Amino acid sequence: MKESPSIHLRRKVAQEAALLLYTGQEKEYKQAKRRAAQSLGIRVFPSNLEVAEEMDRIAEENEGPLRWERLIQMRRDALQTMETLKGFYPRLIGSVWRGTVHRNSDIDIDTFSSTPENVLAKLRENHFRVEGTEWRSVTKGGKAESSFHIHLILPSGNEAEIVVRSPENRNQFRECEIYGDLMVGLNFSQLKKVLKENQLRRFVPK
Repeated sequence: MKESPSIHLRRKVAQEAALLLYTGQEKEYKQAKRRAAQSLGIRVFPSNLEVAEEMDRIAEENEGPLRWERLIQMRRDALQTMETLKGFYPRLIGSVWRGTVHRNSDIDIDTFSSTPENVLAKLRENHFRVEGTEWRSVTKGGKAESSFHIHLILPSGNEAEIVVRSPENRNQFRECEIYGDLMVGLNFSQLKKVLKENQLRRFVPK
């Protein structure tokens, strides 16, 4: 069945935005979509999900089996890192949780502590290579939330971002801006089970 003109235009913008994100020319979906629409002279914006699906297709075409080897290695790296941070309730989120990694993906792990310096100290105590740290603040629903971000380079060469959030947020799950579901992620025991039973399992809405 032939696509309607509006769907065709949305797909074109989604493909261009996905390419901008995949090649690292843009970091954020919103900016990538805006730039893609401007460059194509189109005033139609796809959803984040449409862009994510196009980026998934690009990664599949360009990376092949290496992509899945990367996913397994990154999940193993995440497990090792989370084992070190067990006392801070680590939770794997992002593309390594989802199973949608590509060559520029990093490992995203949420932790929870009222004293972020303790998380940093634990990583340094276990000889993790810390590349940098920063505080970030976002406002959602009129409420400001601050989090401490720790950037790591792991022995495998993979990069990881450890985010330290307030303990009061430990049982609260944020809505995913791409898939629209809750970012429940995987805790240590859940990730260990995935690596044992189905290393390539995906966690995306059907």
